[in-house]
Amino acid sequence: MIEVKNIKKRFVDQEVLKGISTEFSNGKCNLIIGSSGAGKTVFLKSLVGLFTPEEGDILYDGRAINKMGVKEKKSLRNEMGMLFQGNALFDSLTVEENVRFPLDMFSEMSLEEKTERVNFCLSRVNLLNANHKYPGEISGGMMKRVGIARAIVMNPKYLFCDEPNSGLDPKTALIIDELIKEITIEYNITTVINTHDMNSVMGIGDKVVFLHQGLKHWEGTKEEVLEETENKELYEFIFASDFLKKLRAAALKQ
Repeated sequence: MIEVKNIKKRFVDQEVLKGISTEFSNGKCNLIIGSSGAGKTVFLKSLVGLFTPEEGDILYDGRAINKMGVKEKKSLRNEMGMLFQGNALFDSLTVEENVRFPLDMFSEMSLEEKTERVNFCLSRVNLLNANHKYPGEISGGMMKRVGIARAIVMNPKYLFCDEPNSGLDPKTALIIDELIKEITIEYNITTVINTHDMNSVMGIGDKVVFLHQGLKHWEGTKEEVLEETENKELYEFIFASDFLKKLRAAALKQ
């Protein structure tokens, strides 16, 4: 579990996060949503320790990351997996080498053990026979799955995904969503996803946190999103399309 307690983050004279508190549970897909400038990226970077809040605490199973020393932070980061928006694969490395990279950097496994772990992770994301291909030789959806395999290769307790469906067609995006959901449940990971994709919200949003102007403006489940009637900002953000407005109307009639 990750507990966020009243964190505030300021850059020069601009307060970006204005006192956010929430919790992210194990085995759940926790989604962070909000319009551009709402503070989503700063919030996610604060969670993983790239930014240090001026106030508040972020606790990983009771351990406050913002109060850790360098050695403790390094140890905690070995428990984190990260799926980047742009995949962040190394073009000069093969699929196998990309997935193995964290093991090369942070583990003391033998090459045989690393290869076995890499093959297991590639199998888990349904990516077979691609070990010796380079990123430029595979599709965007395959690259995303390579990114997921790399994110879980260290067997993380916490998984962070920044816009995992960015640049993907709708069908592939649904496949990636389901894969993240399956892995989250299977390994009881605390998964936090930064997204603007409303299909993800409605599909895998065990918990949804809506940020607006640096504040937590709403939180709840995907089912509760459909039932929300009083939060104007949430309604305008979620139901910007006519399709989603019709979906909500149909759900309320049931």
